[in-house]
Amino acid sequence: MRDIYLLNEDKYEGVKNLPMIKINFFQKEIDLNPYDALVFTSKNGVRAIERIDKDWVKKEIYSIGQGTSKEIKKHNANLIYTAKNSYGDSFAQEIQDKLKNKKVLFLRAKKVTSRLNQILKVAQVDLEEEIIYETTCRAYGQHEKLDDNSVIIFTSPSTVKCFLKNFNWHKSYRAVCIGKVTAKTIPSYIDYTLCKKQTILSCVELAKSLSSKITDDMI
Repeated sequence: MRDIYLLNEDKYEGVKNLPMIKINFFQKEIDLNPYDALVFTSKNGVRAIERIDKDWVKKEIYSIGQGTSKEIKKHNANLIYTAKNSYGDSFAQEIQDKLKNKKVLFLRAKKVTSRLNQILKVAQVDLEEEIIYETTCRAYGQHEKLDDNSVIIFTSPSTVKCFLKNFNWHKSYRAVCIGKVTAKTIPSYIDYTLCKKQTILSCVELAKSLSSKITDDMI
C-alpha cells in the first residue's frame, strides 16, 4: 500500500497526517442571551465558542455535518439538527423553515465559501453573524517531499490552496476529494476521485482502496 496523506490532524490507521491549516481563535466577548439557536458549519466554530462562553451548549444547535456534530456531542450540547447534505447552501435550505421565528447566531470563520448567510437572510430568518476564528496556511520547508504514487485526501477548499502553496503536484499522485465545493477549487491539471459520502472516514476508505490498486498495478 502506498502512502496516504490526510491534510488535517484526525487520526486513522494506515494514514499519515500532513496538517495544512492553522486555526487562530479570536478572543472576544459575545452575549448569547438574545439568541434561540446557533448555527455551525465547522467543528472549529464549536471549539472557538467553547473558549468564549461555555453556556453555548444550552442553545438549540444546528450542525452542517457528522464531523461538526461529533464535536458538538462531546460537550453534551442541545443538538437539534444535523444536515442531510453537508454543503453550506443545501444546509441553509434544509434549516430555513426550522429557524423561522427564532433569533439565530451563525458562528463562523473569517472567510466562508458558502452562501448560507445570504440564503437564510433572504428566507427572512432573523440571523446575525459572529466571526470567531480564521484559518491560515501552515508553511512547510523545501526539504519536505512526498513519495511518488502518494494518495492525498483534500477535505476543504483551504486544504487544496495550502497544499499547492507548499508542494508541487506530481503526476503520480492520486487525489481524493470530500465534496463538490472542494472539488471546484482543484486545478484542472489534477485528476481526482470524488468521495460518494461526505465524511473523512469515507475519504480514508476510498484512499486505501486507491492505494491498494496503485500497489497492485505496480507489481
